[in-house]
Amino acid sequence: MNKEINKKDCDNNISKEDAEYMKMALELAKKGIGRVNPNPLVGAVIVKNGKIIGEGYHKMFGEAHAEVHAIENAGEETKNATIYVTLEPCSHYGKTPPCAEKIIKAGIKRCVIGSGDPNPEVAGKGIEMLKNSGIEVTENVLKKECDELNQVFFKYIKSKIPYLFLKCGITLDGKIALSNGESKWITNEKAREKVQYYRNKFMGIMVGINTVLYDNPSLTARIENGVDPFRIIIDPNLRITEDYNIIKNNSDGKTVIVTSVINKNSDKVEIFKERKKLKFIFLKGKNFLMRDILEEIGKEGIDSVLLEGGEKLISKAFSEKVIDGGEIFISNKIFGDKTAKSFISGFTKINTDEAITLNNIKYNIYDNNIGVEFYFKKYDES
Repeated sequence: MNKEINKKDCDNNISKEDAEYMKMALELAKKGIGRVNPNPLVGAVIVKNGKIIGEGYHKMFGEAHAEVHAIENAGEETKNATIYVTLEPCSHYGKTPPCAEKIIKAGIKRCVIGSGDPNPEVAGKGIEMLKNSGIEVTENVLKKECDELNQVFFKYIKSKIPYLFLKCGITLDGKIALSNGESKWITNEKAREKVQYYRNKFMGIMVGINTVLYDNPSLTARIENGVDPFRIIIDPNLRITEDYNIIKNNSDGKTVIVTSVINKNSDKVEIFKERKKLKFIFLKGKNFLMRDILEEIGKEGIDSVLLEGGEKLISKAFSEKVIDGGEIFISNKIFGDKTAKSFISGFTKINTDEAITLNNIKYNIYDNNIGVEFYFKKYDES
């Protein structure tokens, strides 16, 4: 491979070389988006005598990690080389052997790490294993960027509660649908393409039963080589029928219905389980708390959820403060109808200081639409 790099200025006492090679590892890691959940996104670059001799990234859950791919890519040239890896190499046996052990056996002399791994089975043990073998370890190189890459993993590995990301398309007057339920299309094609990226990125997608009944969505990731998410439907009264796309097109068995426990022994549930491969989550009552929903979803091994609506679910999520981040797509349209459906409601504020304030804002432009991307919480290994 023998790739040369362009050296750029770098601060925080990080060498130009270390920063550039870690940036390359970060770009490699992103190639695993949508395919490694609930594992972290990891990229690795191996350098010797100023040239790249190996690259790798975690490609698929259950398969070899980034370090393994990079070492195999480098072949027999790894002795006395430096490996750059975005996340601390694992030190335990899971679905694959420890990456730290693989690095040691490869004869690598230096390991440069972006983020520490908060997984209790790793959490510093990988670094310790490397150091005990005489390998020089440099930590926290581009830590901020590496931490941001794995916000989903960091939250889920520590709490087993899925990362919740809101997606919502609204008019300039804050509407998500006309009074008759019509909502296609509020946002433009470019904004909708970004939504497909999110559907591929996050492991699950959640909507309320009214969204299903009005729109009959398929809730798939319509993106090249995309991975369809788990389709999570909040349906307390079990109103869903076989006629809807999420039921008819459930050959992958990834449709999940969250409903009241009073429906648990109904004939409808048994038929759906047997004939349609549906999964069910049963909760007490009918006015479910978002926190309870997320906790049960987490038990299914789903590490992240894209919340797409409707109004009631979005309002619950904001009121319970369970949203981690999101993007609100604002179109160039105005409905001007008081009876049209708002994207959020049910709050009474006495003064403007009580308003919900979005943090860590980033503005994205999609031709004549705007995306307001925000993050309430940040998760790192500390």
